[in-house]
Amino acid sequence: MTNDVRVRYAPSPTGHLHIGNARTALFNYLYAKHFDGKFIIRTEDTDDKRNVAGGEESQLSFLKWLGIEWDEGADVGGDYGPYRQMERLDLYTKYVNELLESGLAYKCYMTEEELDAEREEQKANGQVPKYSGAHCNLSEEQIAAFEQEGRLPSIRMRVPANKTYRFNDIVRGNITFESSDFGDWVIVKKNGIPTYNFAVAIDDHLMRITHILRGEEHISNTPKQMMIYEAFGWEAPTFGHMTLILNEERKKLSKRDQHVLQFIEQYHDLGYLPEAMFNFITLLGWSPVGEEEIFDKNKLIEIFDPERLSTSAAIFDPQKLKWMNNQYIKMFDHETIVKLTLPHLIESGRLPKDMDNEKKAWAENVISLYEEQLRYGAEIVELTDMFFNEKIEYDEDAMEVLRGEQVPEVLQVYADKLIHLDEFNKDTIKAAIKETQKETKQKGKKLFMPIRVATTGQTHGPELPMAIELLGKSVIIKRLDEILHELKA
Repeated sequence: MTNDVRVRYAPSPTGHLHIGNARTALFNYLYAKHFDGKFIIRTEDTDDKRNVAGGEESQLSFLKWLGIEWDEGADVGGDYGPYRQMERLDLYTKYVNELLESGLAYKCYMTEEELDAEREEQKANGQVPKYSGAHCNLSEEQIAAFEQEGRLPSIRMRVPANKTYRFNDIVRGNITFESSDFGDWVIVKKNGIPTYNFAVAIDDHLMRITHILRGEEHISNTPKQMMIYEAFGWEAPTFGHMTLILNEERKKLSKRDQHVLQFIEQYHDLGYLPEAMFNFITLLGWSPVGEEEIFDKNKLIEIFDPERLSTSAAIFDPQKLKWMNNQYIKMFDHETIVKLTLPHLIESGRLPKDMDNEKKAWAENVISLYEEQLRYGAEIVELTDMFFNEKIEYDEDAMEVLRGEQVPEVLQVYADKLIHLDEFNKDTIKAAIKETQKETKQKGKKLFMPIRVATTGQTHGPELPMAIELLGKSVIIKRLDEILHELKA
C-alpha cells in the first residue's frame, strides 16, 4: 500500500445529502488535506432500486457548496476510475471468479422462501439468524438440478472457521470480531450485482485507499471487508468509525425526525452560509484544542487532528448552529447579506421580483437594520414583519406598555411633532423624540417604549428613528392615530 494518504467519500445516489453523510465527507476531506493526501469521490450506485434520478448530482453539488473539493471522481477523472461502481462490474467479475476457482466463494441456489424459513426456524430455536451453509458443498449433480429448475444463484463468501478479526480503529482503539458471528455472506446477488461489502473492499484496494473514516454503523461491515482483503493477500486500510449524531433529546438523528432539518439542501435554501455549515459540522464529533469555535476552512485543515475525534456521540444543537451562522453573517459586508436575504423577501411575496432603484434601496436599508441579529437568510421575512403588515396586532406585552398612564400624552405630542416635519428622516425623527421629552417631561422607558410599540408593534427591535423613517410618515401617523383613538375609546 502506498505511503501517500488517500481517502474517499462514497455516496449512494439514493437521495439528498444528509447531515451525517456531509460530516463523513468533511472529515475525510480534512484528513486528506491535513496530511497532503488525496480525497476521492466514488459513487456507490449498485442499489438500483433505491437510486433516485439526479441523486448523484444533488449530493455533489451540495458538497461543493459546503466548500469540499475532490482530487478524483466521476466528474473530474483520475488514474483509478471508473468512479461509479456500476461502471466497474467487469472488474468485480474478475475477482469473483478468482474466489470461486480457489473455493473461497461458492454458488448458493437457495430461494428467498427457503432462506426466510431457515431464519424463522433459527429464531424459534432461540438462535441468532444467520445463513446455515446449506449449499456450501453442493455436488455437480445438485448444481445441475437447481439450474435445470431455472434457479439463479447468489455467490457467497466462505467464512473461515474459528478466526478472530482484529483492527485498531482510529477512534475506538482495538476492536475484535469472531468469524463464528457470521454466516457465509453474499458477495454477488442473484441479479449479478455485487453487494456493498464485496465491491467496497475491491474498490478501496484498487484505488489505493489508505484510511477509511465513516460512521459507526459500518463497524460490523469491517470484518467482512477484511475477509476480502485477506482472501487476496492484500493489506487492509486503516479504519476509523465516527460516533453517532444525536438530536437534543439524545436520540439518533433519523431522517423521519421533524425536530432537526436533516439535509444540507434545506440549510442552503433557508439562507445558511456554507462557511458556517462547514465549521459547525466539523465540530460534530471532533474538537480543537482550546475554547475557540470559529475557524475558517484553511485553519480547520491546519489544526485537524484525527486523535481528537470524539468517542462520545455528537449532539446536533440547532440553536448553536444559528448562533454560529450569525457570527459568520456579521463578518460579511452589507452587499453579501443583501444577496443572502433579498430572495427570501421576494419569494415570500413581500417584495416584487422587478424593483426600481428606489424600492431596492429601501429594501436594502430595511435589511441593514437586522444584520447584527440575523441568524439565517430566511429569518429576514419574520424579522421585518412590521414593514409589510398593514395593521399591527399588539400582543400582551405591547398592550401592557400602552396601558401606561403617560402614554396618550406622549403619543399625542409625538404625533403632532411628526405631522409638522418638512423632512422625514432619522435625524428629524430623533429630534422630535427629544422635543416630546421636553414637553411631556417623560424620559427613558416611559418615553421610548410607547413610541416604539405604537409605531412598530414591538417591545424591542432595531434602531427606532431609522425604522420609523423606513416605515414612512403616512404609515406612522396612521398607526399613531389608530392607537390614540383606541386608547381614548
